[in-house]
Amino acid sequence: MNRKEEALKAFVGVRRTNEKLNQLDRSTTQKHNLNLNEFAVLELLLHKGDTPIQQIKEKILIASSSTTYIIDQLTKKGLVTRVPCSNDRRVTYASLTPSGRELIEEIFPIHADAIDKAFSVLSEEELANFRDYLKRISSESDIMQEAITE
Repeated sequence: MNRKEEALKAFVGVRRTNEKLNQLDRSTTQKHNLNLNEFAVLELLLHKGDTPIQQIKEKILIASSSTTYIIDQLTKKGLVTRVPCSNDRRVTYASLTPSGRELIEEIFPIHADAIDKAFSVLSEEELANFRDYLKRISSESDIMQEAITE
């Protein structure tokens, strides 16, 4: 098999694996009446603390307009609150409410265990190599962009 065929097979493998991982993700979040983006925001706030809403889109890779909608939905559910920045009126932080913190602290360990189990077919060294391979592919933005625009 030549390199191009191997690349195509690897691509299909990544897509299939991504879909399985998304299914795993959804199985955790849907049980708690959350979608994947809402879970991602709660996870970000759990691990990074109060975060400017403008930065959330970059950290979890969603569109700016979606960020506002997601924060609105989490606010309606009583899981997140908006906190104005005391130094800059243009900046608003997203912050976990006590019930938001309680929820994400309950479900994140379940999520992490499921992910760990999904990757248990790899040794620690293989897992580290896998992460490195993915990082190398995704960080080659010039090559990736060139391929996208061709």
